[in-house]
Amino acid sequence: MEAAVLLADRLGADALHLLMVFLRVGAAVSLFPAFGERSLPARVKLTIALVFTLIVAPATPGLGVLNFLQILSIGGAEILTGLVFGLALRLLVLALQTAGSIAAQATSLSQILGGMAAEPMPAMGHVLVLSGITLAVVLGLHVRVAEYLIQSYALLPIGSVIAAQDLTSWGIGQVARMFALALSLASPFVIASLVYNLALGAINRAMPQLMVAFVGAPFITFGGLFLLFAGAPLMLALWHDALLQTLSDPLGTLP
Repeated sequence: MEAAVLLADRLGADALHLLMVFLRVGAAVSLFPAFGERSLPARVKLTIALVFTLIVAPATPGLGVLNFLQILSIGGAEILTGLVFGLALRLLVLALQTAGSIAAQATSLSQILGGMAAEPMPAMGHVLVLSGITLAVVLGLHVRVAEYLIQSYALLPIGSVIAAQDLTSWGIGQVARMFALALSLASPFVIASLVYNLALGAINRAMPQLMVAFVGAPFITFGGLFLLFAGAPLMLALWHDALLQTLSDPLGTLP
């Protein structure tokens, strides 16, 4: 009888531990690149979250005896923590989308195939996001993500809550970093657009009767596509380096 009670207590503690790990992992996976995309069915995302839970749970410390209020409090903290760690990676995808939007606007390609993605974005943004996620998956994103989730418990143990002021500072720092990354990735297109418009203005000044917009439109379109073809490998390499940096130090801007 005592053995049965001990076994029941042990199973209950293990189930509670798995639940707490699942709350953090599930919240994070819902925002992760590749694993949390809108195009994936909800059941696939749930399965991915369960698999990562089984991988991460043995590497995390267990919980003692908790009452109902403690379970609710710790569960809410775990969901918030999972969203923070998931958002740190999701912002990198938004950086690629922003870079694609800037590049498309600069090269007059923003309306070509603009609705082909689950989230409305120009064709350049869709190509960059799909290529970046594919590159990350090919280079072992699933392994990196598992390590990332395990590392999150070393940074913020179960039940830890980030102070609101620190979380605000961290969020502002991450958003600023992502915008800087997006502008850096799109800078060749912005520079090319500036040179093109300056040249177009000079030609128009010299030959007012020439419809320079119609003459120059094919050049900026071809130039934008050429820059995408030639610069995409370097852009994706820089983005992947930023992804690895975030995976190794997700709370780098946290005070």
